[in-house]
Amino acid sequence: MHRSRPFVLVPLLCPAAAQADVRPMRFDYSFQFYDEGSDRIRTDSHYVRGRIDLDDKTTFRFQWLRDAISGASPTGALPGSAQPFLAELEDVRTAVLGAVARRFGEHLIEFEISKSIEEDYRSLGYALKDVWEFNDKNTAVTFGVNYLDDDVAVPTLGVRDKHSFDLFTGINQTIDKNTAVTAGLTLGWSDGYLNDPYKAVQRTDIVSLPDGLGGTIEIPVDNLYPENRPDNRFRQVLTLGGRHYFEGAHGAMDALYRFSHDDYGINSHTVQIEWRQEIGAKLEVTPFFRYYRQSAADFYVRSLDGLPIETPPNDPDGSGIHYSADYRLSRFDAVSGGLRLRYKFNDTFSASATYERYEMTGRGGDAQRAPAAAYIDADIWTVGISADF
Repeated sequence: MHRSRPFVLVPLLCPAAAQADVRPMRFDYSFQFYDEGSDRIRTDSHYVRGRIDLDDKTTFRFQWLRDAISGASPTGALPGSAQPFLAELEDVRTAVLGAVARRFGEHLIEFEISKSIEEDYRSLGYALKDVWEFNDKNTAVTFGVNYLDDDVAVPTLGVRDKHSFDLFTGINQTIDKNTAVTAGLTLGWSDGYLNDPYKAVQRTDIVSLPDGLGGTIEIPVDNLYPENRPDNRFRQVLTLGGRHYFEGAHGAMDALYRFSHDDYGINSHTVQIEWRQEIGAKLEVTPFFRYYRQSAADFYVRSLDGLPIETPPNDPDGSGIHYSADYRLSRFDAVSGGLRLRYKFNDTFSASATYERYEMTGRGGDAQRAPAAAYIDADIWTVGISADF
C-alpha cells in the first residue's frame, strides 16, 4: 500500500547552520513510531543515513529506510452504511537513496538516485541540483529537477504507470552572523494513474425485485466504486523562511511559511515555528509548532448520490466526471506540536529524542469535509543517534 502520512517537522536549514562543524564523515540512525490509535494506522520506521567526504570537492551521501505499516484506514464508505468504513492494511516498504555531490568553483552539483519498493508500489527517482554560492558564500541560489517513475499495482486490474516531474529553485541569503532568510518555488507535474487503489466512493443503488403480485419492490443497496481522479496534476509551491539567533538567550528561532496550489482546486497554507534553546554546552531543547490548512479538491464528494453517472467504471482512467471521497482531499485543518531534545555526549556522538502530536479537523459544510470519524489524531515518537568523525 502506497501510504501518505501527515507531516513530521524538520528543521529549517540555512547557510550558516549548514556550514557549521562539518566533518569528513557523519552517520545517523533513527527509529520512528507513528500511531493513530483506535486500531488505525501504525508504522514502525528505521532510518540509516550517512555522508562521506571522498575528497575536498566530492561528497557521497546515502539513506536506507524500512518501515512496516499495519492497522485500518477509511475506505471512503460513509459511517453507518452496509459497507465497511475501515479496511485493514499491512505492508512493508524498503527504500534506498544515494547521491554524489561535486564542487566546481562556486557551484556544488549533486546527482541523486532513489528506489522504493512495497508489495504493490515501486518508485524509481532521479534528481539533479546545482547550488551556486557567491558573495563570500553569503548567498546561495539553488536550481534543480526531480523525476519519479512509479508503478502502481491495482488489485485485480494489474499495474498502472505514474510519472512526476518537479522543477525547483530557491535562494538562501545570510543577512548577518545571526540571521538568514530563504525563499523557494517548486513547479510540479504528475500524470498517469493518480488514483489511490484503496479508496472508494459510496453510492446508493436501487435494486428492483418482483413482489409476486405483479409489482416490484425497490431495495436500496450501498455499493462502493473506485475513485476517479484526473490523470494529470499541476502544482505550485512557494516557501518563505528565516532564522535568527538571539545571542542573549542562547537560542534560535526558525520560521517557515508555505503556500501551495494545484489544479485539483486545493489551496493550502502552512506555518511552522520552532525555537532551539541551548542549555549548557551539551543539551539543545527545541519546542515546535506547525499549522496546516487546505481547501477541498474540486471533485471531492462524500458519495456519488446525485452525480449524473449511469454506471461508475470499475477501472477509472481519469476521463469523464471526477470524484473522490478520500479525506485527505477534503477541507481540513491540521496542527502539530512537540518537543525535540538533542544531547551531545562528546565531539563524536550525540543523541536525539522527539515527541510530536498531530491532529486533523474537518472544516466547512458536509459537501467539503469528510465524516468526523475519517480524520486522524496521531502520536509520533522518534529517537536517534549520530556520529561525526
